[in-house]
Amino acid sequence: MSARPPVPAPVMEEIFKAINLGLIVVDAAQTVLLWNEWIEKHSRIPAAQALGKTICDTFEEAPSRAFLAALGNTLNYGLPVVLSNALHRSPLALYEKTEPAQENIRIHQSITLTPLGPLELTDGAGGERCCLIQISDSSTSIKREKILRTHSEILKREATTDGLTGIYNRRFFDEHYKMTLGQALRHQLPLSVFMVDIDFFKEYNDYYGHIAGDKALCQVASALKAQLLRASDVVARYGGEEFILMLPNMAPEAALQFAEKLRQAIWDLAIPHSKSGANQRLSVSIGCGNYDKASDAASHALLRCADAALYQAKKNGRNQIGYLPLQEFCLDPAAADELKIHSA
Repeated sequence: MSARPPVPAPVMEEIFKAINLGLIVVDAAQTVLLWNEWIEKHSRIPAAQALGKTICDTFEEAPSRAFLAALGNTLNYGLPVVLSNALHRSPLALYEKTEPAQENIRIHQSITLTPLGPLELTDGAGGERCCLIQISDSSTSIKREKILRTHSEILKREATTDGLTGIYNRRFFDEHYKMTLGQALRHQLPLSVFMVDIDFFKEYNDYYGHIAGDKALCQVASALKAQLLRASDVVARYGGEEFILMLPNMAPEAALQFAEKLRQAIWDLAIPHSKSGANQRLSVSIGCGNYDKASDAASHALLRCADAALYQAKKNGRNQIGYLPLQEFCLDPAAADELKIHSA
């Protein structure tokens, strides 16, 4: 088999110039033998200044310890080494901007160290191991990943957030409710759910207009959210003018007190509503449902119980709280007509 002819020196020189990759070759003493144009630009060090110096003397800022350890392993033991960007962000002082007067933002680097030789660098001196250092700029891919991650987070937020009010949407609530109820069942902890409906909201929209209606929805959402004190507490927009809140580990007595706080918070907004009857201001009706270990078998009906309580609060004049023990509701759904109504 005939020997492959050597690549002409001018061709190799053009390759080293054109390649979009940093190429450095050092000998066993870490003296620079090759310093291509890409490295010149991004290190801001001309080849004439680098050649013949050790790699540590060439850079004003010393390479990272991880890089020097990898270089030692390659030269001493002939081991190829890869320094990934994930673990080694910028081992060498290489910059995005190629002029010293510009910003000193380092590029993200992926570095491969490959043993060469032994090579006979001088006549009769015997062969010595060298190292080829290849450096690629990972900055663009890192930025792209960052953009994709940001877009993914935005999409995730949009998928779980109500576009108007900024609180959670029904999709998020339904998924979170299943998980939270499961935890309550496993640990036998109470769980309270509150369904909140703005009274006479259609009349409000018709009289004041949809822009005012949207503003009112946002005000109500903010006021409800402001009552939540724990990270585990959730408020979501459940329908047009209907909201739902879920508070883990809240007993029935505390739930009724909290429901009154919610009702009062909306009343205190003092949003005029001339079509609401005698009240003349925006108000809400609230249905409260509570699960505890005594109502284990009835847990599946918690949302329906809160909904029935809301219906009865509206039926009894609105701007009030309806509550029915979950067990009682499940034993006789018709008992919803006998809800305990806590009027304003």
